[in-house]
This record gives sequence, C-alpha cells and structure tokens, in this order.
Amino acid sequence: MKTIEVNGRVYNWTKQPTVIVCVDGCEYDYLTESVKAGVAPFIATLLERGKSFKGDCVVPTFTNPNNLSIVTGVPPKVHGICGNFFYDRDVDSEVMMNEAKYLRAETILARFSQAGAKVAVVTAKDKLRKLLGHGVVNSICFSSEKADQCTKEENGIDQVLEFVGMPLPSVYSAELSEFVFAAGVQLMKTVRPDLMYLSTTDYIQHKYPPGSDGANRFYAMMDKYLKELDALGALIGVTADHGMNAKTKSDGTPNVIYLQDHLDQWLGTGEARVILPITDPYVVHHGALGSFATVYLCEELVSEIGNRLRALTGVAQVLTNAEAADHFELPPDRIGDLVIVSNRDVVLGTSASKHDLSGLEVPLRSHGGVSEQTVPLLFNRPIQVAPQRRLRNFDIMELVLNQAA
Repeated sequence: MKTIEVNGRVYNWTKQPTVIVCVDGCEYDYLTESVKAGVAPFIATLLERGKSFKGDCVVPTFTNPNNLSIVTGVPPKVHGICGNFFYDRDVDSEVMMNEAKYLRAETILARFSQAGAKVAVVTAKDKLRKLLGHGVVNSICFSSEKADQCTKEENGIDQVLEFVGMPLPSVYSAELSEFVFAAGVQLMKTVRPDLMYLSTTDYIQHKYPPGSDGANRFYAMMDKYLKELDALGALIGVTADHGMNAKTKSDGTPNVIYLQDHLDQWLGTGEARVILPITDPYVVHHGALGSFATVYLCEELVSEIGNRLRALTGVAQVLTNAEAADHFELPPDRIGDLVIVSNRDVVLGTSASKHDLSGLEVPLRSHGGVSEQTVPLLFNRPIQVAPQRRLRNFDIMELVLNQAA
C-alpha cells in the first residue's frame, strides 16, 4: 500500500479499484424515494446504517466548485474554482471558469496517476473535462457530450461510442448521464482503473422532483450500473455536487429577484455589475437562474446597497466580500464586493430582459444557495465516522480510500 499526500491530506492507494461518483443535483430524497418505490434495490443496500451519511457541499452549490472540491479534497478558497462563471478582474471580462489555468491546487486524480495508478475520468458535460483531467497522465479522460470526438492523444481512448455500446446522447437527456455509468462499467471490465471518477449531469433533477416517475426511472438506471460496479469488486463512494429545489411562485411561474434591475433603478445603469456563477452554456433547464449571486460596485456603496438588498423579499443573506470569503471558504479575488444568497424557493437573476425562460418545459427547479447544501455520502462498505465530525462532499475520497478498503 502506498500513501499519497495531496493538498495537505493523505490518501491510501491499496490497489483495489475505487470508483467515486458525483451525481449532479442529487438531494437525499431522490434516493429514499426511489428505494421506497422499489426501483433501486442496490441503492437500498447503500442506505443501510454505516454506509449512508448526510454531509455538506460547498457554497455556491454549483457544479464546478463542488466537482473540483471533491477531486482536490479542499474548499474553493484553496483550489480557486468558485463558480461556473465569474468576472475576471485581471482582464476585465466575464468568463467561464472551465479552463485549467484557473485551478490553484493539484487534484487527487492527477497525483495518483503521476504515482503510477491507472486513472479514468468520465464526465457528462465537456465543460468539466479539462479541469478534472488537469495533470492526469497516462490515463483516460473524456465526456459523454464529446464521446464521438475522442482520440488516444487527447483522451487516452478512441472509438468510445463503440466501446460503450451507446449512440452519442443529447446534452439535454438522461442518456448523457447513463453514458457516464455505462462507460464506467466498461472501463472496469476492461481497463480496470485503480481510481475512477464519474460525474453526471442534473438535467433530470432540474425537471423532476424526488418520487416522480421521471426521477425514479433515472435512479433505477443508476442502481443497475452501481450494482454492476459492485459486482466487479470496486470500492464505491457516491456523493453529489448540490441538491435541488423548486423555485416557483404559487402559480408555478419562476420566483425571481432580478438584481441588476434593482441596482440600475437605485444607482443608474452601469454603476454595478451582477454576476451569476450558475451561468454555463447549458441554460435550457435553469435559464441561468440560481440562488447565489455576486455584485461588483464601488466601495463607498457597499454598506448602503447591502442594506437595500437585505430588505428585498426572498433574500436570505447579503455578505461583504470578506464575510463571504470567510463564511463560505471562497477565494476573495474571484467573488464580488457583495454576495447574495436567496431563500429556498427563490432564484436570482440579472435583468428580466436578459433571461430567456422560453425553454423551460416544467416549473423551475434550481440550486446555488445554502438550501441546496445537504448532499448524500454513500458507500458500498461500512465506514467509521466520528459522530461529531462535519462531513463534506469533498471528504469522500479520503473516506473511501482510507477506510472502506
């Protein structure tokens, strides 16, 4: 057995194949409801005492910061990825935070591969691939979204569609996540990675609440593949990047606070900038509306505008840059002068005119705030956890590698 230190934490490499799964948008109720419906018998075994825990993801409860926390074992203040999207002060531009140049810490995946471990990474959306695969050597890393474009030089594997036995899925489909699981099973049967990371998409969770037929179909699918991975002898740890909640008014319409409209009315156009870190290229299912936002404005206005924002119905928290960086463990240079978190049933937008909600086929479900922070940590082996310990989703690799073996 080798020990590998990454970002101040020590992990055991036991040579037993290990699979870490991040189920995008998986609040705990999705699991319990699928088990209650009788469609997820293997997940039922994971919910047994000693294998099932509730923990916290990082805030903002978005995809990029949480996936990178899971694979680095540290919060965003260390690894630097604090959203899907941010305002880069250095270049005075609003940009996607998908490039490895924004990453400030090594990943566990990279260090294991550099130590000689066989590592495989399969993610649903290609936006995560470069971040998750940064520093990984002699390994496999690809996305479902671009599975038809894989090459051995870029991804460590080619002819992925034939390898997995599925057609290229739509980015807006349950099959995008199923492709991740199917690829994971095929890789375990053939390559048998020492450490494999699987990350799905939350398209289904944005559309369907726990216990619905659509949600139960998804978790029945996931149950089947997890059972196969278990039968292949893998250690398995399952967690999520965030939960999911309905964000609607009583009439079913989106419950939105348009922050930029308020700021423009109070200060005049161009005096403040609202950034929505949920923003990514895939807006059909959430309209770029989440429950966390940052605001950039001149220093002398921070106190006054903070108080005005706190007075808005539906706002849960307004923190200064320093307060938010400390409370949520965020890099202060990559968040605004104010950070706003909305209530459980409310989302934050920029201006009403800038959000196209025509693609929403169902009542809005989204995430980003503290109300989506509770996530599952499930294992296919019993885990000993001190009762007083606060569990985080980014503890999962340590728990699996150091205790489940």
